[in-house]
Amino acid sequence: MPSFDIVNKIDMQEVDNAVNMTRKMITSRYDFRKSRTELTLNKKEARIHILTEDTMKMKAVEDELISNLVKRKVDAKALDQKEIEPAAKDMIKRDVNIIQGIGSDTAREIVKMIKKQKLKVQAKIMDDQVRVSGKKIDDLQAVIQLLKAGDLGVPLQFVNMKS
Repeated sequence: MPSFDIVNKIDMQEVDNAVNMTRKMITSRYDFRKSRTELTLNKKEARIHILTEDTMKMKAVEDELISNLVKRKVDAKALDQKEIEPAAKDMIKRDVNIIQGIGSDTAREIVKMIKKQKLKVQAKIMDDQVRVSGKKIDDLQAVIQLLKAGDLGVPLQFVNMKS
């Protein structure tokens, strides 16, 4: 029986490359000269930490980071930006979490969307992914189109298509 998996996997190496490109931009831009701006990536926790002097610089770093991530085919929906907080003397900081996997609420929402279409497919939640199987590949492709059109707040990839 044909099937595929719906997942949310982010390539952390591409995120690391985007962070490094953003760091290069910080060192070369005139408005960042003599400013204390830091950008760090914690791969284990999937978190980006931004530390800078003011909100204008924070916005510029975030815009450049998102631009570099998109260039490297990492969806901006994968970023969960926390509130800007005051840090050490005259500094502000922001943590950006990288969302990996499909949460249980999102998985239930996906299954509900698929069932609402009344296609002859079955959707099963398996840990942090959803497996969809059916007799016709056309039905599976209809599910993919449905989920691409819907906005679930997380980037989705469709992998392991088996026929």
